[in-house]
Amino acid sequence: MNNDNSSRIVEGLRKWIGAAAPGARLPSTRTLVAQYQASPVTVQKALRTLATQGLVETRPGVGTFVRAVRTGRPADYGWQTAALRAPHAPARSVATALRSAPHDVIGFHSGYPDRELLPERLVRTALSRAARSEAAIARPPVAGLPELQSWFAHELRAATPVGVTAPTPNDVIVLPGTQSGLSSVFRALAGAGQPVIMESPTYWGAILAASQAGVHIVPVPTGVDGPDPAELDRAFHDSGARLFYAQPNYANPTGAQWPAERGQQVLEVVRAHGAFLVEDDWAHDFGITTTPVPLAAGDDSGHVIYLRSLTKSVSPALRVGAIIARGPARERILTDRAAEAMYVSGVLQAAALDVVTHPGWQTHLRGLRHQLRTRRDLLLANLTEHAPRAHVEHVPPGGLNLWARLPDDTDLAQLTHDCEHAGVIIAAGTEWFPAEPTGPYIRLNYSGPNPASFLDGARILGATLGRHHG
Repeated sequence: MNNDNSSRIVEGLRKWIGAAAPGARLPSTRTLVAQYQASPVTVQKALRTLATQGLVETRPGVGTFVRAVRTGRPADYGWQTAALRAPHAPARSVATALRSAPHDVIGFHSGYPDRELLPERLVRTALSRAARSEAAIARPPVAGLPELQSWFAHELRAATPVGVTAPTPNDVIVLPGTQSGLSSVFRALAGAGQPVIMESPTYWGAILAASQAGVHIVPVPTGVDGPDPAELDRAFHDSGARLFYAQPNYANPTGAQWPAERGQQVLEVVRAHGAFLVEDDWAHDFGITTTPVPLAAGDDSGHVIYLRSLTKSVSPALRVGAIIARGPARERILTDRAAEAMYVSGVLQAAALDVVTHPGWQTHLRGLRHQLRTRRDLLLANLTEHAPRAHVEHVPPGGLNLWARLPDDTDLAQLTHDCEHAGVIIAAGTEWFPAEPTGPYIRLNYSGPNPASFLDGARILGATLGRHHG
């Protein structure tokens, strides 16, 4: 019945649009609900269909309008094909995790926590103070504000065991987000045409950064306990690589955390090959049932290049992170950073430092652990009951995502399309594989907005999978 109503509304509005002027505002949702005796969800579905067809455009908080039709001569950019020539890396569309979604859509795709999981009051206060400070005027040092360097070094030093030389503030390079740090590491420590080993699956942004840096990605399979040390050793031996990118704690997308013994085995392999381990600790603040211990805390010989991000735990608007590296490797990375960005905004650095040194920061992190656990368990329970074909093989002890395996014959492209048409955006797992996927997976973020919608989202996903495999 809802599908019939939706089609009836679409046909009625198409006639209305045909007689309306470009830019005309459509009747409100409330008016359409009354006119067609339909639910608000059915009306919104009809409006999404019209938007997909290019007939209307929605302006959040304002309304829905007839799209203006451009009748002028289309621009010709054909000359750019010859000027740009072939790209040095395969062209990729914007990752699903970065997509914006309308408020009426259930979003399981985002890579960022919802604002209610952020320390919003601390951030706003910190930005106000930073704007009134010297940081609003002065140029910061290339490697970062000394106070922020000290904080990052102290964070890693707190996990450093007795007998291991702890990092110093001078080992720290502050970044405008760790994504740019990955690009610098791949350029400075590997270089175009050189091999870099990566877990498979792994973070899509690392795959993108490596591709743009022109390095050759060598994938090694990984699982709940991390990569097999023997497979890693073979990859180093066969490829001649000197760089291994990995996420030992709460990996994106799987949420896996390496056991301590596996981490030491991996370090031994890296050291035996005279190589670097690039440890991406992006989810350090998102532990749920465990507390992450960076591998870098146990290394004082410069084999581990450590990345720590504050972007997702403090605020996406404060893109601040850091690299901790020692020896000549640090100098090469710093040189690359200076060439690309010169320095990180002092205002952002000062605000980030203000937040993480405020007494309320630790209180926030304790509450965040509880909130993430509640959301993770809620989504998992709803999937188990209403979408059992989306099988979560591993309950993550931290992070933001569930990694679900689908039936082998699932058409992922069609599934994501059909789910979105029904009002749910999911992320196809293909984006997280640097080589051929080992099966059909989807990544579902449980830290997004409105956890009350998890039930409806799971029902829609389950029903869509049912139609695909019925």
